[in-house]
Amino acid sequence: MTDFDIAIIGAGMAGASIASELSRDHSVVILEAEAQAGFHATGRSVAFWTESYGGPLVQPLTTASGEFLRSPPKAFSDTGFLTKRGALHIGRANQGALADEFLQNFDGSTVCFEKLEHTVIAERLSGIGAEWSEGIWEADCCDIDVSALHSAYLINAQRNGAMLICDSLLQDARYQSGAWQITTARDHLSAHVVVNAAGAWADLVASLCGISTVGIIPFRRTVLQVQTDMPIPASAPLVIALDGSFYFKPNGGGQIWLSPHDETPSPACDAVPEELDIALAIDRFEKIGAWKIKKIDQKWAGLRSFALDRLPVIGPDRTNPQFFWAAGQGGFGIQTAPAIAQLTAAMVRGEKAELSGVDPANFLPDRFG
Repeated sequence: MTDFDIAIIGAGMAGASIASELSRDHSVVILEAEAQAGFHATGRSVAFWTESYGGPLVQPLTTASGEFLRSPPKAFSDTGFLTKRGALHIGRANQGALADEFLQNFDGSTVCFEKLEHTVIAERLSGIGAEWSEGIWEADCCDIDVSALHSAYLINAQRNGAMLICDSLLQDARYQSGAWQITTARDHLSAHVVVNAAGAWADLVASLCGISTVGIIPFRRTVLQVQTDMPIPASAPLVIALDGSFYFKPNGGGQIWLSPHDETPSPACDAVPEELDIALAIDRFEKIGAWKIKKIDQKWAGLRSFALDRLPVIGPDRTNPQFFWAAGQGGFGIQTAPAIAQLTAAMVRGEKAELSGVDPANFLPDRFG
């Protein structure tokens, strides 16, 4: 088969979830440049669902995704993808303004926060230093089973008849006589609609399709899997610095996942961690409390891609409505995947998306002029 209703570029979480939605009533092909789906950002996630992450305009997408992630349809998965953890946002005594600003940003939202005194912070995270006296508790934060979710989306898409073609790097696409003529490293295909879910490569894909770019910039994010001299309980919360300088969460077996919350502009590539960022992560962590890092088990980096306003770009291109953007999902693309997939699929079908609290106009690509 070489003629499709829809060609989706990229088989990470965005492409897989959109394919799962659209394949119910369209013929779909997913074109993936790598030898396996989810090789880049999807496969390198620290895997949490936190409604505050991404800010107040992203929060409705995360909240709207929660029900699906907790209790998906039985035909999609027998089990949910979230496990309760809780998030502890912390700051030093001189960072009270950051805590106030954080809460003000979400004033009027449905997210539940609780401001904590140091004694309660120390109860939630035994061993933390006394200087960390600003704390906000986000009870609904959960871990996400990213691998299971991504696999379920791909399985459902293929069950619906979607075709996944890996090692299929896009080389050229031109819109002619009502269809896209697509050339990849291994095929010549046609499709009525192209959906750009290429993550860090989203602007490059647009250029190859003759579409003006919108300014999607990839940023490198570093993560370490480490062991500490004093084990942090597996039940401890996700811990996020209010000033954006680190986050970490237990990974079981006496390990934690740790990031210096770095954002270094990068070309679209197979990202690798830099020694400076590794050193920063260790230094910042060892200033939090009584723990020292005794061993680095793994280290990796991934690319988080943002538009200039740091909001996702979802919808038809202003110059060719047969080209749809599903890009710029930063570090929140996995936790918002169900909502973004539903929103994108509704737009492709020419329907109105019914997502409580979500205003699609915030994410349309024509906001860039």
